[in-house]
Amino acid sequence: MPDQANAMTKRTSKKSAKDAKKAAAKQVARKPTKATAKKLPAHEAVPKATGTAVAAKPTLLSGGNPQIAKAYGDAAVQAYIAAMPGWKSDVGRRLDALIVRTVPGVRKAVKWNSPLYGVEGQGWFLGIHCFTKYVKVAFFRGASLRPVPPGESKTKDTRYLDIHEDGRLDEAQFAAWVKQASELPGERM
Repeated sequence: MPDQANAMTKRTSKKSAKDAKKAAAKQVARKPTKATAKKLPAHEAVPKATGTAVAAKPTLLSGGNPQIAKAYGDAAVQAYIAAMPGWKSDVGRRLDALIVRTVPGVRKAVKWNSPLYGVEGQGWFLGIHCFTKYVKVAFFRGASLRPVPPGESKTKDTRYLDIHEDGRLDEAQFAAWVKQASELPGERM
């Protein structure tokens, strides 16, 4: 009889542990309802998550662009950079470091699976996106920069800089564009 009770206790405790894991996963994954959701202004940081979920490796979308959930702050941008495939991750780290060094206190976010950089109260001035063969930097007011970045856009204000694996990045010129862009009114997204 004691062996039967022991076996039953083990099965019950295994089931309880399994049920507890399921309940915790549901709690972490649960979306806020209209009653509990709070809209934050773009300039405020996103509150810290209360769950203890382990982040899965991000999915790579077409062209190798990481699928990262919308979030504000450096952690989201660093998650995007870490998920950039191959040589693109090194480019992402270099770009991020140059932007942070050039614009102290820069705001960061990931929206539409792209890191955005901005200035408090002025909007976003720059975005990054991965493509199959290059990393695209979008200067949202790039037509106002001197010299104008080389990549044209369908919108009159935006200009692009494409960085290829074998291409060199003129860090001084990039930093000059970032500095100029951060001083212009940014995009409200």
